[in-house]
Amino acid sequence: MLKKLIGWAKQLKGKVFVLFFAYKDPHTPWYAKLWAVCVVAYAFSPIDLIPDFIPVLGYLDDVILVPIGITIALRLIPLAVIKDCTIQAEERLLKGIPKNWFVGAIIILLWITTLLWVTIAAYRYVDRLL
Repeated sequence: MLKKLIGWAKQLKGKVFVLFFAYKDPHTPWYAKLWAVCVVAYAFSPIDLIPDFIPVLGYLDDVILVPIGITIALRLIPLAVIKDCTIQAEERLLKGIPKNWFVGAIIILLWITTLLWVTIAAYRYVDRLL
């Protein structure tokens, strides 16, 4: 059971990379690119609809939403593009998963900005009550 789950997770990760390369392909329609970039961003983003620390439900969105998004994206992309991008994704996964520090820094800045905004809003709300 655990081996099946690990294999499924690796296959899912490979499909996310296929979508990443399909987004860059000029033969991919604009609506498929838009959907693919949303799915890839959600899959790689630390921000979830349901936070992972909530037991069971936290991982439910990753187990349900990401595969559904990948399935829809792959149906929107032409088969020839998927074949080319699958080869590119397999080659890239053999080299190792890339790390994008710039995007990571942007996500951290978004979290800090959100935290500051919530803190200021809470302070103003409490200040009005007093």
